[in-house]
This record gives sequence, C-alpha cells and structure tokens, in this order.
Amino acid sequence: MRTGELLAGILMVGMVYGLTLDIARSQDRQVPEAAGEIRLSFAPVVKRAAPAVVNVYATRLVRDRRSPFAGDPFFERFFGNRGFGIAPRRRAQNSLGSGVIVEESGIVVTNFHVIRDATDVRVALNDRREFEAEIILRDERTDLAILRIDTAGERFPALSFARAESVEVGDLVLAIGNPFGVGQTVTQGIVSALARTQAGITDSNFFIQTDAAINPGNSGGALLDIKGDVVGINTAIYSRSGGSNGIGFAIPSDMVRLVVDSALQGSQTVLRPWIGAEFQNVTADLAIGLGLERPRGVLVTEIFPESPADRAGLDVGDLIVSVGEQGFDDIAGLNYRLATIGIGNTARLGVIRDGRERALNVALSPAPETVPRDERLIGGFSPFTGSIVANLSPAVADELRLRGADRGVVILDVEPGSNAARLGLRKGDVIVRVANQDIRDTRTLEEVTARERRVWRFAINRGGRLITSVVGG
Repeated sequence: MRTGELLAGILMVGMVYGLTLDIARSQDRQVPEAAGEIRLSFAPVVKRAAPAVVNVYATRLVRDRRSPFAGDPFFERFFGNRGFGIAPRRRAQNSLGSGVIVEESGIVVTNFHVIRDATDVRVALNDRREFEAEIILRDERTDLAILRIDTAGERFPALSFARAESVEVGDLVLAIGNPFGVGQTVTQGIVSALARTQAGITDSNFFIQTDAAINPGNSGGALLDIKGDVVGINTAIYSRSGGSNGIGFAIPSDMVRLVVDSALQGSQTVLRPWIGAEFQNVTADLAIGLGLERPRGVLVTEIFPESPADRAGLDVGDLIVSVGEQGFDDIAGLNYRLATIGIGNTARLGVIRDGRERALNVALSPAPETVPRDERLIGGFSPFTGSIVANLSPAVADELRLRGADRGVVILDVEPGSNAARLGLRKGDVIVRVANQDIRDTRTLEEVTARERRVWRFAINRGGRLITSVVGG
C-alpha cells in the first residue's frame, strides 16, 4: 500500500472516531422535547411570595453639629471640628430595608438595624401602596424587629415559616428584597453552610449561609425554599466593597418564629431560657483530654445553686453534646437550641459524664431577678458621677450578656460628658470595689461616692478581667 493511501486511511479512522466521541458527548445532554421542560422556572414561587415581601423606610433624627469654620484649613488645623458655640442641628436621616409579612393581619418582620432609633417607619407593598407601621417589638440581640401595619381590616398576603431542621447544605434558595433601593429583586443560590456561629453579626450568632446575591437594602428580606416558605431572614453580607461576594447570612426561621410569637403575645422583649450554668467551648486539645474523636459540645464550668441546671442534676465537668436530637459545636449553638425550644418547656440534654452518655431533662425558665434592680444615677464628684447603675442579678446579667457575674453593681449607661464618660467607664462594667470597700448594691455605691476624697481607688470587672485604677478627687 502506498504511503499516501495509508495516511488517508488513518485520517479517515480518526475522523470517524472523533465523530463517535462527539455523538457520545452530545447524548449526555438532551434537547427539551416538551413545552413543560422548556418552561421550568421559579416564577410560580416568586409570584406567590413577592406580594408578601415589602420595602421598609425608616426615618430617624440625628444631631448635626457643624462649625462655622468648617472647610477653612487654618481654623481646622488649630481648632479641629469643634462647634465654636454653635448649637447642633437636628436633621432627618433615612434608611431603607426589606421586610416580610408573616401574618395576614399586617405583622411584618424586618431587621432591628433597619429601624434602629427610628421615629417614623413606613412600609411599601409590592403594589406600591404605602402604610405607616408601628414597631411592636425590637430585639437587638437577634437583629430582628416586628412591625404592625394598620390594615383597616384588609387581609394581606403572608408567608409561612419552614422548619429550620428541614434545610440542608446544597438546597436551592431564593432571596427577595430591595437591594440598593432599585426595587424588588429576586436572586437564586444554594445553602452554603448551616449553623454558622463565627460571623459575629448578632448575639444569637447562628446563621444560614447562602451564595444567593444579597446587597444593601436586602436586610430584612426573605430567604425562601423552593416551596416559597421562609427559611430565614436575610441580615448581613460578608463584603469588603459593600457589594455581594457570594457570602450572605440569614437568621434561621425557628429563631424568627420565636420573636414573632413573642410579639403576638404582647411582649415587647424576647425572653430567653436560662438554666443557671456557665460553659466553655471544647478546643482540639481539650477534646483529646476528654477522649473525644473531635471537638464537640460544651463543657460545664459552673452551676448556680437552686438553678434549673442544679435541679436537673448537671455537674461541673459534664460535657453537653446535644439538645434533643440536635448536636452543636459551641456555646452559641447550645444557646440557639435552647432558645428555639422556648421558655416553659423542657430540654432533653445529652450529657457525657465519666465517659458514659446520659440524658437529663432541664426546665427552661427566664433568668430570675433575685434582687431588686434599684437603678440609681450617681451624682457628686466621684469617678462614677454620671453613671446609671443597677443591682446585678441573673436577669440583668442575661440582658447585658455578662458571663460569670450574677451579683454586685453594674453600669447600665453613662451620661455623655460626665466624669464616668471621661474616665472611659461603659455599659456592662461591674463595680467591684471603691475606696477599699466592697460594693454589693447600688445604695452602698451611692453612700461611698457621696463623700469627697483626694484620691479615688476602685476596681471594676470588664468582660471577666479585673481592672484597678487610682484617680485624683
């Protein structure tokens, strides 16, 4: 056979082989054959859900102190931006967010940071009608707020909550809101992670992470499953530019439902379960010492006498690894599981003690106010002048998110420009000792600080750290 004929044969075989591969690859993909396959879409879900997602407009008054010499390089160089005796002006500042109607009677859930310090809140529906809204509950710890629209008897479209336990990583989700104020927008993605507790966004620290595009203005909008039920309320994004980087966070539906139920029951605050124990996260080194295959659960480090934990039989050194059928990896996870069970119910804790697992039932109740708060504004000329203080109890400690403190006197607030403010004292500081005297209640603090002294010695507990100081009188 001639060389040319041989090459032609080889080329022909290669072409046939390549064509065969192309046909095989094409068989992996199919051309739609029916109209239904071509029209597969999330449109029916969006059409049902969109009318229940609203825009929330909040107005707040802010002080605008401006120097008459602002912009003058000479005066700003030597005097900075001080007011030069000019009284601050008050001006209106507007913020925009989203919300979700969860009751036909006009109950709307949104983010707390959307309506923070708002003096006027309006809600705009998908059909462009606007209504004034009343804030019936604010909960900064979960970054949720509940609004009520005066509907004059009209029934509004509302969305239902999905069970958070039904959500899995990889599930398709839709985010609906009003990003950048451009109008209602729908984005699609998946659930990227569950039980995110390191985001540092709210006190609850327990989030659904998604890659559905979430941008400023989406806050308070709905994260939906493919049935159109609410699996979460969009609250924040991880971004260095202010735009979506594919990392968004939503508050799980179980926590949202808890806050909504509190509002519907007439409460202006959300009560959280308190079992009367302190905990420690389990590190990798600690897990090895405990004989665990991996870090999980939380270690009990303190039990308060006569608390629900004490009555249930919990001991220091116990490892709590589950609540009901749900496991968790840190203190934030435990608090979330207890909170979503709710006060008045019983939590079944899975506990490892001496290498053996057992179950303990703990009654969930609100933190008790064991002593009267006896709030006082400290006067005189002491370092604490201008501070508002209260007696510390488990209830007050829970409100201020203080750990390891259940007695003494705590600062609730500090008046601007006061002695306490100039010294850097702040909300949550626990006053331990003043002028070599232990401070056990607000009355004692008021008596001690009423006397003039040339030198003030005092100690405060700030975040578990004891700080001592000496200042002139």
